[in-house]
Amino acid sequence: MAAITPSAGSSLNSTPAPAKQTLSSNYLSFTGGSNDWSQQYLPDLYEQEVEVFGNRSIASFLRMVSAEMPMTSDQVVWSEQGRLHLHYKGAAVANTGVITIASSGTHAVRVGQTIVLSDNQTSPTVIKAYVSAVAADNTTLTAIPYTGGATVGAVSGFVTTDDDGTATCDLFVYGSEFKKGTSGMTNAVQPSFASLTNKPIIIKDKYEVSGSDASQIGWVEVTGEQGQSGYLWYLKAEGDTRQRFEDNLEMAMIEGEFAKAAGGVDSQLGTAGSDDTAGTEGLFAAVTARGHITTGIVGTSPTDDLGSFDNILKKFDAQGAIEENMLFINRDVSLAIDDMLATQNSYGAGGTSYGVFSNSEDMALNLGFSGFRRGSYDFYKTDWKYLNDGSTRGIIENDIRGVIVPAGTSTVYDQILGKNIKRPFLHVRYRASQTDDRKMKSWTTGSVGGNFSSDLDAMEVHYLSERCLITQGANNFMLLTS
Repeated sequence: MAAITPSAGSSLNSTPAPAKQTLSSNYLSFTGGSNDWSQQYLPDLYEQEVEVFGNRSIASFLRMVSAEMPMTSDQVVWSEQGRLHLHYKGAAVANTGVITIASSGTHAVRVGQTIVLSDNQTSPTVIKAYVSAVAADNTTLTAIPYTGGATVGAVSGFVTTDDDGTATCDLFVYGSEFKKGTSGMTNAVQPSFASLTNKPIIIKDKYEVSGSDASQIGWVEVTGEQGQSGYLWYLKAEGDTRQRFEDNLEMAMIEGEFAKAAGGVDSQLGTAGSDDTAGTEGLFAAVTARGHITTGIVGTSPTDDLGSFDNILKKFDAQGAIEENMLFINRDVSLAIDDMLATQNSYGAGGTSYGVFSNSEDMALNLGFSGFRRGSYDFYKTDWKYLNDGSTRGIIENDIRGVIVPAGTSTVYDQILGKNIKRPFLHVRYRASQTDDRKMKSWTTGSVGGNFSSDLDAMEVHYLSERCLITQGANNFMLLTS
């Protein structure tokens, strides 16, 4: 009988030797090292797993700025108030004085009201005018300038629509004027509101381990963000799956998009050929659609950055003017803001002194700021790990660099409850009732781990949540982009 010969790259094989003879290659070697038999000394083993990435979870944003509330429907509908004062942008002005509302829209301006007109030029000409006539379909109005003349076009310096229709004007109503003994105002202005909606999505994940692996002891002592520890590797794998799922719950609320019919996702997850029946509106989508986007903050110098902030303040002045705002930003923007604030400090050469340290030699130099006040606004700066992490948004360069989120609550009309309610600007709605709570479900199936629900020789851990993010008052939010 031939001896069995070790093969390169494996422990043993069953290929016989060509002849019946004793060779050194026919036997396991205790000194060769390739078969791990040559090491007669126990290596110095580090049993604990090295945590080289720290806390790997990125979920923190919604925990800080939002609340969670149950819902019992497939849809969330709410309404947000419109502007109080009448204003129109991009209207066309004819030399005859007839003003056509942009995009053939209708207006609520009435005869007898007084308006302010701007020709929307680089150095605009602004005039006051009296509304003398309004078209029956409310698409045009006729304005007579207070500065003299029968038409707006007669006012010196005011640019009216030229032949190619490129010149437009902006206007708003500031009052009214009537003769003595005349009738009152005709018609009435009905308040307008925006009816908005969002829908929850179902998010799932699963972990599986066979019975043999679940009962196998490893030599690595595992640890994880969920607090699991020990020498059972499946504890770490299950804990990582759960943590990944919880992170996905937050990322889905941030990145979510409605599926459009042309995209094809509607045929897989919603109603084929219909918009917005699949997907959900996340934070970025809501702010892009109804909020503001700026490419400022990081400029060529810190002074440019301060000017960018001043432009942001002007934009917020035109909106809800929420006094306190949170800045959730990536590393580049965070450092740029620190540098911007440092240049405003008159202490120390070159702005390197960030405070008064009482000349203490043991005092460390603090080169960072957690917040500042500019004008009537307070900004609190927080590094957003989601934008910095190398496995999430941190891998995408020159895209979203932060978001400004207003603090506090907003008052809206809830069409389900039928009354005005106060809600955080951001809050998560999840499906729940007395029968089933789908905020964060997990259950175990199989025949391993004390659970005997099937003949499968494995343990399956299932995760499910059904939720959506409600972004109220998105006009008070701002995305910071490159």
